[in-house]
Amino acid sequence: MKIETIAAPFASLEARWAAVQARDPGADGVFYYSVRTTGVYCRPSCGARPALRANVAFHASCADAEAAGFRPCLRCKPDQPPLAERQAQAVAAACRLLDAADDAPDLDAVAHAVGMSRFHFQRVFKAHAGVTPKAYAAARRAARVRAALGQENTVTDALYAAGFNSSSRFYAGSEAMLGMAPASFRKGGAGEEIRFAVGACSLGAILVAATSRGICAVLLGDDPDLLLRDLQDRFPKARLIGADAGFEQQVAQVVGLVEAPRIGLDLPLDVRGTAFQQRVWTALRTIPAGETVSYTELAQRIGAPAAVRAVAGACAANPVAVAIPCHRVVRTDGGLSGYRWGIERKAALIAREKDATRK
Repeated sequence: MKIETIAAPFASLEARWAAVQARDPGADGVFYYSVRTTGVYCRPSCGARPALRANVAFHASCADAEAAGFRPCLRCKPDQPPLAERQAQAVAAACRLLDAADDAPDLDAVAHAVGMSRFHFQRVFKAHAGVTPKAYAAARRAARVRAALGQENTVTDALYAAGFNSSSRFYAGSEAMLGMAPASFRKGGAGEEIRFAVGACSLGAILVAATSRGICAVLLGDDPDLLLRDLQDRFPKARLIGADAGFEQQVAQVVGLVEAPRIGLDLPLDVRGTAFQQRVWTALRTIPAGETVSYTELAQRIGAPAAVRAVAGACAANPVAVAIPCHRVVRTDGGLSGYRWGIERKAALIAREKDATRK
């Protein structure tokens, strides 16, 4: 093997050996090492028992190692995609099985189908998808219910089309699943009343809307008419009611939160999202004013370190500006990334909160 075929920072034998001793995943794919006494070759990150340096040789590729007479390690599988990639592929396959399940899925069977034990499958699935297999299956069933309610002649037809085998199980969870009664949802939200008001704050126009359950939207922008159109698009068949005097007090609380973040917001929220989005939004509300976290750190906080992109997507889907403070999430390097209400507003909110905490 030619030494120059292995790139820096692992060009030297000492650096490669140090990577093997440290089980450095950053060296995986850069080079491989073989052990003369076992006849196998491994990734640098392999968790196998440490070998003696005298028995170790290095190879630039799997082909080089196999040409030298070594076979792939059964533990780290160096001739296959990296573990994280294999796990992601397994989770994707599991999601397809859960999507296709007409009834409540047998998680043991799904785990077996992707080559894992039930316990390991639960752990890997949650790490990559951000939710448990059971929560994912429930969310997919809810999506089928919403689709079926718009297509079937009756609610009963819809619940069976969505895979429920009894009406009692469906109705027991329908409010949480749909955010309203099934019959109301089937009519496109007709009968739902949403109070709203448009005001002004230092960040521009602000629209606050609420159902009987709590605040369902806080929207920021430059054009009040566009904010109202956004609300209408979100709830196309609900009855929108101009704010009354009582509701104006809630609007004032939200505007006060924009101007003075330290006061917090002690109002109920009626925010409907997927199980994963709800977890992210709940975690966002625990970030104190004046502090920021990275998307990676937020993913770790909710126990889904591999779901950084999904966390970013949940932040982008947040319908309640400021009250659910997605503006407090930044890139790993501290830079500001996308904000649905504008980067300038995100920067202003962060600066205002930091200034307030210093006083």
